[in-house]
Amino acid sequence: MLERVAGWFDSRLGLSYPLLRPVPKYALNPFYWLGALTVVAFVIQGVTGIIMMLYYVPDPTQAYSSTQYIFQNVYNGRFLETIHLYTAYAMIMLAFMHMMRGYFVSIQKRPREAMWIVGMLMGFVTLGFGFTGYLLPWTVVSKSATDVGVGMVSALPQPLSSLITFLIVGNGGDGAELLRFFDMHVVLLPAVLLILLVVKMYMLEAHGVGEPTSGATEEQKSRTVPVFPDVTMYLFELSLLFGAGMLLVSALFPLTLPPEYSAAAASQYIPQPDWYFLWIYQILKIKVFEGTTGLAAALTVVTIIFALLALLPFIDRGKSRQTSRRPLYTTVGAVFVAEVVALSYWGLVTPGEIIPIEQAALVIGGTALLVMFGSFVLYRLMYSRARKRLPLGPAKEVPRSELKAGLAFAGLVAAGAFAMAWLLNGAVGAILSGWTAGDAVSLLASSSLLALDFLGSVFLIYRLDLRTGSVKRRVRLLEVGWKEG
Repeated sequence: MLERVAGWFDSRLGLSYPLLRPVPKYALNPFYWLGALTVVAFVIQGVTGIIMMLYYVPDPTQAYSSTQYIFQNVYNGRFLETIHLYTAYAMIMLAFMHMMRGYFVSIQKRPREAMWIVGMLMGFVTLGFGFTGYLLPWTVVSKSATDVGVGMVSALPQPLSSLITFLIVGNGGDGAELLRFFDMHVVLLPAVLLILLVVKMYMLEAHGVGEPTSGATEEQKSRTVPVFPDVTMYLFELSLLFGAGMLLVSALFPLTLPPEYSAAAASQYIPQPDWYFLWIYQILKIKVFEGTTGLAAALTVVTIIFALLALLPFIDRGKSRQTSRRPLYTTVGAVFVAEVVALSYWGLVTPGEIIPIEQAALVIGGTALLVMFGSFVLYRLMYSRARKRLPLGPAKEVPRSELKAGLAFAGLVAAGAFAMAWLLNGAVGAILSGWTAGDAVSLLASSSLLALDFLGSVFLIYRLDLRTGSVKRRVRLLEVGWKEG
């Protein structure tokens, strides 16, 4: 038993594998190096951050003035701050792209389960960099957004809430909070990220880069290039292109320092987290998640999403890595990306607004339905092309009536969800705020839509049963226009 456990860890962690193995030539592709570019962004962050630390003072009374001094008095200080911010954004975006690419090509499958989990931990640390660094300039934008994030922690169950609050804020007060964030941003998080990076790089050397989803022939595997100088120079070229892009964007769109934080300034500002947390914040703004209990439920939903992503290697146990043979996981991944983008943009254009339940159902449900419909069409086209290439026997065509029934069913489900959310939102609003004529009209309209949706569902189910001959008692009213055979 002990040998089997040791063998499992050795096969996953690569404890007995040689280092600096040659890289297959097919891996000289930018998409294989998104993680490496994330590390490059981290290095740029470290260099620019160390320079700014020479002038920055982590104290509420001097944080803004020292940041302003960098902007106005340090040579190219504004440019330096801009590069630091934009490479932080690029680091988060590259980490997300790296994760989703790994998801879609199933890189987490055996023997890379541990690599996936370590990579997810590195992603959480990257988000931690964004969260802790955002506060340091002590502007009204950054302080208000951080207060929103810290307030979300209070909805977690005890004693977890008190523990996390103490770790990130300290004993209370702005001074303790800023100093904690500074220490985490420049000491703790970099140390944790470097340790995780060493572990992941070691496992990458042990297992090598992942093969293409279609597999690699022996000839492709044998065509390798050495780590030095070929792979080193390739990564160096990518890094230069990335660095040049960051310099160009920073020069074209220089950063503007918002006003200093004060209670009076904060009262005039609608708090909103930065773009990489907007999708989570938009979920929290849905009306059903109002209050302490609702906030805890929303955070539970978000936590479950992250937990499922981290545990993906133990959920997706299939052997195939081809997207054409993984329609379920591919569609779920596409829905996740689309929802993140839609919720982020929606949060950007609705700052501080409470989102009605019917709007949330329409946007979230509509986005999911559109992506699922697109995935269905895409996979059907892929199947049709594959069927033409393979020597298959005659396949049974799907009748047009069944396709229409499927689309009608999807439409009825979407309409029913919208009507139910509209009805519940109107009823809750009427109970809490008192009945008005508008509430009565809204409840009547939503109830009518729900009733029509119910009748449409009964009609559809009856017609489907009628077609299969499983109807035991016929209803002539529902057979209008029906043709036998």
